[in-house]
Amino acid sequence: QVQLVESGGGWVQGGGSLRLSCTASGSIISINYMAWFRQAPGKQRELVASFTNAGNTNYADSVKGRFTISRDNAKNTVYLQMNSLKPEDTAVYYCNADLYERTWSNRVVYWGQGTRVTVSS
Repeated sequence: QVQLVESGGGWVQGGGSLRLSCTASGSIISINYMAWFRQAPGKQRELVASFTNAGNTNYADSVKGRFTISRDNAKNTVYLQMNSLKPEDTAVYYCNADLYERTWSNRVVYWGQGTRVTVSS
């Protein structure tokens, strides 16, 4: 079994910064990509940023220039540095990992439990 453990959420005033972390542990052969999604109240879950094994990153238009995703492959950890936060960034943020578990034929996707980010105006 694989677990994704997130940390770093909390409350911040608008314009402030937070850094989220997510570490994957368990019977991991290799991780293809790790990503952050978020879900605001009454809205669908959306992709915030992703980081592939090849080092490619992708960002939602709404966070470009403000958020930075990074990854420590040795620690199976992905980070999301969030700067210039806005009230509309308020959401539960979920870590997501596409990986091979136990064998190269077992490709699975895991989700973290979510960490809440609240940005006040």
